[in-house]
Amino acid sequence: MTMDHAELTTDQVLRRDIPWETYMTTKLITGTGLQLLRRYDKKAESYKAQLLDDDGPSYIRVFVSILRDIFKEETVEYVLALIDEMLTANPKRARLFHDKSLANEDTYEPFLRLLWKGNWFIQEKSCKILSLIVSARPKVQDGVTANGEASVSKKTSTSIDDVLKGLVEWLCAQLKKPSHPIRGIPSAINCLATLLREPMVRSSFVQADGVKLLVPLISPASTQQSIQLLYETCLCVWLLSYYEPAVEYLATSRALPRLTEVVKGSTKEKVVRVVILTLRNLLQRGNFGAQMVDLGLLQIVQSLKAQAWSDEDLLEALNQLEGGLKENIKKLSSFDKYKQEILLGHLDWSPMHKDPVFWRENINNFEENDFQILRVLLTILETSTDPRTLAVACFDLSQFIQIHPAGRVIVTDLKAKERVMKLMNHENSEVTKNALLCIQRLFLGAKYASFLQV
Repeated sequence: MTMDHAELTTDQVLRRDIPWETYMTTKLITGTGLQLLRRYDKKAESYKAQLLDDDGPSYIRVFVSILRDIFKEETVEYVLALIDEMLTANPKRARLFHDKSLANEDTYEPFLRLLWKGNWFIQEKSCKILSLIVSARPKVQDGVTANGEASVSKKTSTSIDDVLKGLVEWLCAQLKKPSHPIRGIPSAINCLATLLREPMVRSSFVQADGVKLLVPLISPASTQQSIQLLYETCLCVWLLSYYEPAVEYLATSRALPRLTEVVKGSTKEKVVRVVILTLRNLLQRGNFGAQMVDLGLLQIVQSLKAQAWSDEDLLEALNQLEGGLKENIKKLSSFDKYKQEILLGHLDWSPMHKDPVFWRENINNFEENDFQILRVLLTILETSTDPRTLAVACFDLSQFIQIHPAGRVIVTDLKAKERVMKLMNHENSEVTKNALLCIQRLFLGAKYASFLQV
């Protein structure tokens, strides 16, 4: 594919002059088709709109027949540009492709074929147009479409199943290896954000292992283009969050940490809204609730609630998510509760801190994730300004030193001594008292710890 074709725009293509008369001479278009094209081509937007209002299906028939019968690249590009222009001006015109008078026309086939055969301009326009046509089709009820015609699937023409599967296959191919280095992935995501409203597309997309192709695209964005791509990617994930097999895949991927990072750093309301709605959908599914608590999502949600959002759906979803996360924390085991308190960074003298049974039963849990909780405690000692939090953190550190067989060595290796020593001069007596206890246990070790109970 040459880059000049890749960089073509609809406006550039529509400046061409196509020799329609030659095509009629060679019987590639009919006399009626030529008349319609002469009447429509190169005319003002308002005039073309009137023609489409008066006799839209006839123009659709001509356009589709050209794409079916003529293979000259410049002409194919031109007709796709005409259809793109028509649908961009008014997307509802996609319904024209489903008019009763076109019941015997295979309106899907040319676009589906061009997805794989053409240059980038042809592929991109075919995908966009096909997505709009598919989404505008009358919904089938008991094998009969809304306008009373028999379902297309009983005919020899391309069935909707074939179209949706073909589209998903092409979209996944673009996400894996884009035909265009810049526009390939954004174009695919843009179409998916429309198509994933279809249950069959969700099913085909999951079967094609497409969900894993979305996850790397969930990352904080700064430029206008990347924000739009992020928004449409998150919109795809939101649509998939209603489909159980997709949810099962999301549970095993890095989707949740990535969504959390996005919502933590985004100021764009539409991005925050679609991520929060997705998280709300996932909250009660599988192990997502516990993972969200682990990721500190409650604090993020509370921070978001304090901001001025205009969207009522977003505010409602934030309230529901906050309530759901608090419920999840209540259900957690004693160590999970302790862990959440530490991860949230606000400590108080809840019973477990001074409960010897809690410490004996859970001391080995502190070793998880390379002593993650211990490291967070040390970060709290360095960053918190709340005296109660600092006092409890010093006490917990002293408990770990006393009860863990290698407590002194581990805490010394993590360079905790310097941090605690600084707090021995704190203005709050509760902080200095617990900092002193911690230092005594660090120097004296477990052998003498029983003499140092508070």
